[in-house]
Formats: sequence, C-alpha cells, structure tokens
Amino acid sequence: MTLGLRPEAPVNKPVRLLLAILLILLAIPWSDGARQDRAIPFHPPDGAHWLGTDGFGRDVLTRLVAGTRASLAAGLLATALALAVATVLGALAGYYPGWRDEFAMRLAELFQSLPWLYLVLGIRSVLPLSLPPSLALLGIALVSGLTGWTRPARLVRGVVLSARTRDYVLAARAFGAGDLYLLRRHILPETFPVLAVQASVLLPQFILAEVTLSFLGLGIGEPAPSLGGMLSALRDLSVLSTYPWMLSPAVVLLLTLTGCNWLTRHSNR
Repeated sequence: MTLGLRPEAPVNKPVRLLLAILLILLAIPWSDGARQDRAIPFHPPDGAHWLGTDGFGRDVLTRLVAGTRASLAAGLLATALALAVATVLGALAGYYPGWRDEFAMRLAELFQSLPWLYLVLGIRSVLPLSLPPSLALLGIALVSGLTGWTRPARLVRGVVLSARTRDYVLAARAFGAGDLYLLRRHILPETFPVLAVQASVLLPQFILAEVTLSFLGLGIGEPAPSLGGMLSALRDLSVLSTYPWMLSPAVVLLLTLTGCNWLTRHSNR
C-alpha cells in the first residue's frame, strides 16, 4: 500500500547535466580570452586550440568559457534583482490592500503593456555605449531586472493576499505579532515555490536579453567576450559557411536555454 502518498520525483538527468556544466564552467581557471595571435586567424581545431581560433587568432574555447560566464552572470543578477523587486512590491500590494495595492498593480500593468525587449533596448540605448565590461554587465542586469519584475510580482501578490487571511496568521496576529514578523515568518515562505518557478522562467529570458544586446553592440563590448559578442561574427556569411567551429557559441546558448527549459519543467512537478 502507498497510503495515497506520491513518491518524490527524482532529479532528472538533464537537470543534473545542466548543474554539472555550470560547475565545470565555474571550476575552469579564469581567462579573459583577449590574447591575440595574428599569425593563426581562423585556425581549425587542433591539440592547441580545441575549438579553433577566431579572426584575431584568439582561442575560441577560452573565449567561449569566459563569454558563457558573463552571460550567465548577467542573467543571474537580473533574475535576482527582478525577484527582489517582485517580492517587495508584491508583498506590500497583497498585505496592504488599498492605495499601495492599486499603485503597485497599475505600475505592473504599465510595464506589461510595453514590449519588454524593446523597452530594454530603448533604456540601454540612452546609456553610454563605451562602458567597461564589468559596468556593461551590471547595466544590462539592472535594466533587465528593473523591467522584468511584473509577472512574479502579481503572483507574489496573489499568494500574500491569500495567506494573510489564513487561521495561523490570524492567530499569530491575535497574540501580538507585528506585520514584519508575520511577513517574514508566516507569509513570505509561502511565496518561495512561486519564486523558484519564476526564477527558472526569467533566467533564460534575461540571458537572451544579454545576448541580444551584445549582438547588437549595446552590451559587453570587445575585447571582452560574451555569447552575443561572439555570435556577432556570424553576421558575415563567409564566416558562417567557411569556419563551422565559430558556431560553438550558438550551440552553447541552445544547450543553456534547453537546460533552463528542462529545469522549469522539473520545478513545476
């Protein structure tokens, strides 16, 4: 007999593979991949350069590792910022019905009515283009996070709005518990599953935002590598058709987004 209990779903292999890839990327010694060797432009893969070199003789594998780290860092920072804003505004809107709720939800509707990617492009375009790589990465994370909080904020508001009227919350308030204690101890933990699912949804979205901005020249600029910057070399059809190893950033991006999709599916179980 199982007594009606559903067995715990094991972590599937794609999620384990994604986590293993992330750990490998973090464990590889850091290199910016900016060293050039003009004597070997577009050198095919060999024992010295496992994924060949680019048009400036830079090792593609080294740049691919550094670029993937940069794109993941931008996505993770933007996701953390968006969820932090969503938690604060959603909790205030759900716990204090009235003008706070109206203001937060009208603000969310305003942001949702605008095309998200065009909004990110518009805000980034008014910032200085010649930013150091670290500031450019931080700017992308800030712009993406501060414009992508609306959906999780509405979900957090719904959870808080429901949790604030539950018996254990009312009992704690009757014993003298303050609003901050109730939110921290009883209500906000109810939002953690929703935030976890939203994190797995927002992460690939923000990674794509960084890739798009860098591809268009509005993100992390040369010589610092990023997946979008490396993909910009493929705008030249001759490079795309003659040097197939230059497609490696597209393969890594596809695998990363596929892994995030698998992670989303697993978190919904």
